[in-house]
Amino acid sequence: MTPTGVLALLLAFQAKHLAADFLLQSGAMVRSKGIYGHPVGAAHSAVHAGLTLIVLLFLGPFSAAVATGVAAVEFVVHYHTDWAKDRLSARAGYTPKQRGYWVLVGLDQFFHHMTYVVIVFAALIAARAVPPA
Repeated sequence: MTPTGVLALLLAFQAKHLAADFLLQSGAMVRSKGIYGHPVGAAHSAVHAGLTLIVLLFLGPFSAAVATGVAAVEFVVHYHTDWAKDRLSARAGYTPKQRGYWVLVGLDQFFHHMTYVVIVFAALIAARAVPPA
């Protein structure tokens, strides 16, 4: 994988995250993420996983099966990161007017973006394992 390929993946994941977390997320998704197992909260993570799959199929070095597995892992990680942030915020009684709320939002976003770094690192390893055609 070339440096341009790595950059393309990182940029695609940033655009994907903007779309899934801010442009496509409904109010119902925001309200349900703290209710473990709620289908609407899970739908938010499914949007993330679906977009990750699209990014990997177009830009990643993985087979379709491996890309699907990576997207499934991202679903689980994203779901639990959002759920934990929401539960911690609710237990503390944080509102958007309090610093603790924004600390948790920042940590949530940090963990999501670190997930993309791990995926890109895995792509680099996969690309090195497959000889160029």
